[in-house]
Amino acid sequence: MKFKEAIPLSQIAEWTQCEVIGNADALVTGLNEIHNVQHGDITFVDHEKYYDFTLRSSASFIIINKKLDAPQGKALLYTENPFKAYNELAQRFKPDVFAQQLVSGSAVIGTETYIYPNAFVGEFVKIGKNCVIHPNVTIYNYSEIGDNVTVHANTTIGSDAFYYKRHPTHYEKMHSAGKVVIEDDVEIGAGCTIDAGVSSDTIIGKGTKLDDQVHIGHDVKIGEHCILAGQVGIAGNTKVGNRVTLYGKVAVNKNIEIGDGATVMATSAVAKSLEGGKTYIGYPAVEARTFARQTAVIKMLPELWDKLKRL
Repeated sequence: MKFKEAIPLSQIAEWTQCEVIGNADALVTGLNEIHNVQHGDITFVDHEKYYDFTLRSSASFIIINKKLDAPQGKALLYTENPFKAYNELAQRFKPDVFAQQLVSGSAVIGTETYIYPNAFVGEFVKIGKNCVIHPNVTIYNYSEIGDNVTVHANTTIGSDAFYYKRHPTHYEKMHSAGKVVIEDDVEIGAGCTIDAGVSSDTIIGKGTKLDDQVHIGHDVKIGEHCILAGQVGIAGNTKVGNRVTLYGKVAVNKNIEIGDGATVMATSAVAKSLEGGKTYIGYPAVEARTFARQTAVIKMLPELWDKLKRL
């Protein structure tokens, strides 16, 4: 997330009770977890395994639990609990707000948009013109919906990211500081769930169509004019290009990319990034031609085994 105005690192340090290593007057312009950082952002790292990766990232400011020299062009904030400090910042810049009515007074709703009874529209939600929001839809605070969008019954937009830090005795939840942005001409089927971003936004691109019972994880970016069939699940921080088709029950791993124009056949599992313009199938998903050859070989195995036994 980007701040409305730049904030001196010294102010961030005061809020989080951290020790500054580097230029305390440097200006922080945003807050992001490591997979989405840009120049000017502050992020955190609390495990030695990821120190080098984080210190080499695009982040300008890093909350860390080890005293190190700040790399050139960066500054550090030292604390024993970076996750807690980061979470406090996320809550400061996107605080929890609690609606008191089904359609919140702070929501901005465009002309000719119809909201059915029993739909919930949270605080600071924006909905464009000529939209239809069906019964029992839940639209969480801060979500943004474009023009000509249809959301079918029992869908949830903007629920918290599934993001936790593991402790020996419990899990500590990451505060969701991002939101959901649904662009123009999107249709979302019944019973879908679209999670808010942890720090950036979850985005559904223009003209994309979701079937029933689709789950979109935090910080996912889906391009324009995609088709996602029933029971597709996409894990956090994955990027899906334009004109991508995912058939029923496709499972997509986190932190990967699917290129423009790719097609993934039903019940496949996408474990790693896929090039665009090709058709994939299988578990894990491979190009359809490769899958066909593999299947042909597998069908021959019983006959080959019988020949081996007769040798």
